[in-house]
Amino acid sequence: MKNERHKRKESFSVLLISNMGRSSKQFHISLFALRLIFFILLFICVAAGWLTYEFVANHRVQSTLREQIATQEDTVRQLTEEKEALNGEKLALSQENETLKQEAAKKAEEEAAAAAAEQEAAEQEAEDESSTPTRYPFSGASVLRSNYSDEQPYLSVNTYADCAVIAAGNGTVVSVRSDDTCPHIIEIQHGSGHLTRYMCHGEAQVETEEGAEVQAGDTLFTVTADETQVDYQITVDEAPIDPLSIIDAKG
Repeated sequence: MKNERHKRKESFSVLLISNMGRSSKQFHISLFALRLIFFILLFICVAAGWLTYEFVANHRVQSTLREQIATQEDTVRQLTEEKEALNGEKLALSQENETLKQEAAKKAEEEAAAAAAEQEAAEQEAEDESSTPTRYPFSGASVLRSNYSDEQPYLSVNTYADCAVIAAGNGTVVSVRSDDTCPHIIEIQHGSGHLTRYMCHGEAQVETEEGAEVQAGDTLFTVTADETQVDYQITVDEAPIDPLSIIDAKG
């Protein structure tokens, strides 16, 4: 009964026979050992497969990372080159802008200088014109007695009461005097180089003084009686000229 109850263990035999026919070896392997060997081999295969997979996956990841790094390096290099190009363009534009500013400032200065010179010339011309004795020196009733001539180097006019004798141009009163024939003689030096002389042979009310600055049209004296002779003379470098020649030419 004990032999029937005892279960025999299954085992395998491996017979190794030499090709020389001289010897042989036999190995007995139990089922458990065989299964253990199988599981060990299976584990080794699985481990080798897993390691191979991890190696391949890691290699792919590293390849991808290297490609990304290379791409980023190319991008950084390209951006650096673009930045340098933009900096160069910025510098060129800055220099061009500075040049344009300098040219504009120089042009503005030249235009301002030209305008100032033109204005100064216009003012000088206006001053010369205003200082040139071109106005008729009588404002009021007057009659021409005689014209300028070599024998009479002045213009002679008969004036009437309240006739104002005025400055023919801008200038400075350099003399207010009288002599034996003229109770009132007034001389004005003009900036144009002319000197005008107003000689009254009768009574008059003088309204200026020596050293006064007068403008064209300012009253020098007012005649107080009718038929008062007033002579008007213009000299340039002490040489007399015909007053009507200036009056006709200028106005």
